[in-house]
Amino acid sequence: MDLLKLGRGVLASQPFSQMVGAVLTRFDQDGTEIRVPVKDALKQQHGFVHGGVLSYLADNALTFAGGAVLGTGVVTSEYKINYLRPAIGQDIVARALAVHSGKSQAACRCDIFIVNDGKETLCAIAQGTIARLSASSPGE
Repeated sequence: MDLLKLGRGVLASQPFSQMVGAVLTRFDQDGTEIRVPVKDALKQQHGFVHGGVLSYLADNALTFAGGAVLGTGVVTSEYKINYLRPAIGQDIVARALAVHSGKSQAACRCDIFIVNDGKETLCAIAQGTIARLSASSPGE
């Protein structure tokens, strides 16, 4: 199974991901990478990338990392993000990996970088728990 192709299909089915221009560039059991080009519509009043965009990236990257080890049909159970510095640059890159996984959940971590003239600077870190959906209805 080509996980990257599968993951790109999942990302393409998310209208918000399409709106921000997210691109899945890596998706395997060793990690996940999602990139978003910075555009004015993603900035807040001080000119930084809005924290909600960084949070979106953390959430999605963590979930993809968990899905790589748990299989498809996963959701974010919880996550925490720390904003370290303003995100000012041309691109945002989120890299996540599963640190530990069991049968039904995975603990994952994510580093988010702002790319400015080809140089990456860490601007946020996150960790979260990704849970496998049960065989019952997704709404339960």
